[in-house]
Amino acid sequence: MGTSVAEKVAQQTANDFLPLQGTDYVEFYVGNAKQAAHFYKTAFGFQSLAYAGPETGVKDKASYVIRQNKLTFVLTTPLKIDNPIADHIYKHGDGVKVLALKVEDAKDAWEQTTKRGGKSYLAPTTLKDDDGEIVLSGIHTYGDTVHLFVERKNYQGAFMPGYRKWESFYNPSDTGLLYVDHCVGNVGWNQMNPWVKFYEDVMGFKNILSFDDKDISTEYSALMSKVMSNGNGFVKFPINEPAEGKKKSQVEEYLDFYNGEGVQHVAIATHNIIDTVTQLKNRGVEFLKIPETYYETILDRVGKIDEDLKPLSELGILIDRDEEGYLLQIFTKPLEDRPTLFFEIIQRKGAKSFGKGNFKALFEALEREQALRGNL
Repeated sequence: MGTSVAEKVAQQTANDFLPLQGTDYVEFYVGNAKQAAHFYKTAFGFQSLAYAGPETGVKDKASYVIRQNKLTFVLTTPLKIDNPIADHIYKHGDGVKVLALKVEDAKDAWEQTTKRGGKSYLAPTTLKDDDGEIVLSGIHTYGDTVHLFVERKNYQGAFMPGYRKWESFYNPSDTGLLYVDHCVGNVGWNQMNPWVKFYEDVMGFKNILSFDDKDISTEYSALMSKVMSNGNGFVKFPINEPAEGKKKSQVEEYLDFYNGEGVQHVAIATHNIIDTVTQLKNRGVEFLKIPETYYETILDRVGKIDEDLKPLSELGILIDRDEEGYLLQIFTKPLEDRPTLFFEIIQRKGAKSFGKGNFKALFEALEREQALRGNL
């Protein structure tokens, strides 16, 4: 007798030594968290959630927590020099420090990963206040990025102990952003496979998709990518490394300006990409421009879709199909002056993949931006 899909999932879940419930939050180290929070509220439609800083007894930093549906960002800024946060910003500019993952048992997550070779960032630590307790632990990943494991089943407060609820008179409407779909890391030359092995060995992830320089290349530049997924598919981390090309690739440009490995982009899900992107553009978010010729033959490649092609082409939204359906995606320009971190907005209509058919058009758009900066 064959094994049913449900039984296979049950087996995989039973064998999963690091069961993850999804992304808890993404923490950015930024030069001015107060202004960054205002930007993300205004441009992306986040709401104020919680605050920690001098007024709450924290002396060395200030953190603003913002939320939209199941998407939570923490924006943290240092208050003095001789501070690891200040050092991080000096080296990398504004960028992602923490990819926090929600777990049932943070102590067990730390023990499972460190005994398999993960380097400890934070030993299991319990934070308590009147709303209950949260257990945190963490390990290092590529560059200066870390994974925190967050156990919040015994906590009822706004965010976590040490923070107070942040009430604001300024509450712009949301833009339909739902949750983190995936987070992409850029690593150095020949470092993709070692980090793939790290996610396999230390965190029990599987390599579900691979792209080589034949898949992801243009006339000038190339890269390689492998997509790592945890057992239940709630957490996906594609990992990119540069490949040899005639000119400098976007991954090399990132590594140069970020001064090392780090998170290249956060992909955020929406149920209505046309509405979300229209709102984001109206609020000043800038997106990569895709040549109109892309749309002349797109339906020959992807087949019938539910959406009208006209608004998709006007907004520059890309379309791709796999065996399970199709997806719609678009990429912002970098959110900082350094050409480093950007965001992807994605709507999945069944597709589980990552837009392989769009790579060429996307990379040519990225290269036009690189050329304008003089970095190609």
